[in-house]
Amino acid sequence: MARGRPTPELVLSDEERETLKRWARRPKSAQALALRCRIVLECERGGTNIDVAQRLGISRVTVGMWRNRFIHKRLAGLHDEPRPGAPRTVGDDDVELVIVRTLEEAPTDSTHWSTRSMAKATGMSPSTVGRIWRAFGLKPHLVDSFKLSPDPQFIEKVRDIVGLYLNPPEGALVLCVDEKSQIQALDRSAPILPLRPGLPERATHDYLRHGTTNLYAALDVASGKVITDLTDRHRAVEFRRFLNLINRSVPEDLDVHVVVDNSSTHKTPEIHRWLLRHPRFNLHFTPTYSSWMNIVERWFAELTTKWLRRGTHRSTKELESAIQRWIDTWNADPRPFIWHKSADEILDALAGYCARISGSGH
Repeated sequence: MARGRPTPELVLSDEERETLKRWARRPKSAQALALRCRIVLECERGGTNIDVAQRLGISRVTVGMWRNRFIHKRLAGLHDEPRPGAPRTVGDDDVELVIVRTLEEAPTDSTHWSTRSMAKATGMSPSTVGRIWRAFGLKPHLVDSFKLSPDPQFIEKVRDIVGLYLNPPEGALVLCVDEKSQIQALDRSAPILPLRPGLPERATHDYLRHGTTNLYAALDVASGKVITDLTDRHRAVEFRRFLNLINRSVPEDLDVHVVVDNSSTHKTPEIHRWLLRHPRFNLHFTPTYSSWMNIVERWFAELTTKWLRRGTHRSTKELESAIQRWIDTWNADPRPFIWHKSADEILDALAGYCARISGSGH
């Protein structure tokens, strides 16, 4: 009776066995490599290719291929071989040329490069330029903005405010206060077309103005609840009135730490006199041009994105009524915004950014 070809014997050294076990169980190993390692380990246990295939739930041909690859090439044989394909048509020098010109030059007729203008300048195709830019994270069509604070007390103010967020004082309430001024009551010039399958909601680009209102808000850092007031105007008088509202809303046995920006309406003699009459109030000013440190700005962003940006209102009364409904809904289920960065992390990141831009030549 004819018999099949004998199964090649597979013997592992101790080092190979440990390496295969490590590769098979390492979380970062590719699944294909881990399976090949298990195949080789099972082959060492003995049995034919059919026996190993049944134990692992794979085909006999797969077992035979990787058994033979390992016997002839050992561990190196388990890795994928380079796939055949056309040779590169763009060399390293070409890639370097595109990157250098992108970073150090500008076209004669534009402030920045496009894929077509760079392709014309280098003799490559626009798709090739696009692939090089994507590989190196270059986006000449985008521009971002930044503003560094010139506040001489920047470091002290950062540490003060971050300290309030991360380690609030006992027996006190920390409130982030600001005003969202000139909220416009806008109505589209034509009815909004509703959402349809395959079509987004559509609205005209032009609109009709029906007045403005101003929203004062005090966000409780601990609970996320807000104290608010809607006013016709935006002056120190309205800010003082809002402080009185906070004073009536906060239990008398608690000190109040208020984080505010550097608006002139927060620093008038009238406000100074009010603070003297209410010693439990302590104002903490954010650094100049650093409103991002006031958490209530994040709450204003929620209001704008979820309620105002796509809303339509035919009067300031209708606008104020809509804003108050959203505030009531928020306060029924408030969600605090958690501050994660320490003062040292913020200052280190800023120092690193300043170091990167210090040699920009601008």
